[in-house]
Amino acid sequence: MAAASPPLLPTTIVLPAAAVPSPSPVPTAVSSADNNDANPAAARAFLSRLLESTRRALSGARPWAELADRSALSRPDSVADATSRLRKNLAYFRVNYAAVVALSLAAALLAHPFSLAALLALLAAWCLLYILRPADAPPLAAFGRTFSDKEVLGGLIASSAFVVFLTSVGSLIFSALALGAAVVCAHGAFRVPEDLFLDEPDQGAGSGNPLLSFIAGATGGRV
Repeated sequence: MAAASPPLLPTTIVLPAAAVPSPSPVPTAVSSADNNDANPAAARAFLSRLLESTRRALSGARPWAELADRSALSRPDSVADATSRLRKNLAYFRVNYAAVVALSLAAALLAHPFSLAALLALLAAWCLLYILRPADAPPLAAFGRTFSDKEVLGGLIASSAFVVFLTSVGSLIFSALALGAAVVCAHGAFRVPEDLFLDEPDQGAGSGNPLLSFIAGATGGRV
């Protein structure tokens, strides 16, 4: 008779618990929308300040017909008389004279496209890298390294000095400014100022250097 087979014992197979993958942290992507919107907002603010400063500066301009009145021109009796006339006319026609010098500079730049392009590139660099750059913007990275704000400002100043003093752009600018200043001095010396009524309160409100005041107002005091 065949021997009976031993009874089968119940066996339990313990399977290793499936490794539950831990939820990976979702990378919080820094939205660049704020940075992208910062530059247009800064540009709009800069243009608004520029237009406001221009409007405020031109509000003090005298009538151009009064400036070009040929009946008020006469030869000065002496150097002292010419100096006195020039001083009074500068105080009265200061905005008009500034416009004449600016027109001389603009005409010279338009006649030399290379110099105009160099100045526009320099102005764009100043606006993008300093004037319109947000205060919380990350440091500028270029050529495998980062540059601090002081280094960027030093580079812009050095570039401006190179363009103005070491290229033909500087001589063109100085020549145009000298021509405009000569026209202003000639008109101021020959224009008889007896019929000019200087309003001292308006001058007190706009005291100081008009050009520096205009630049400071346009840039919000950053330059």
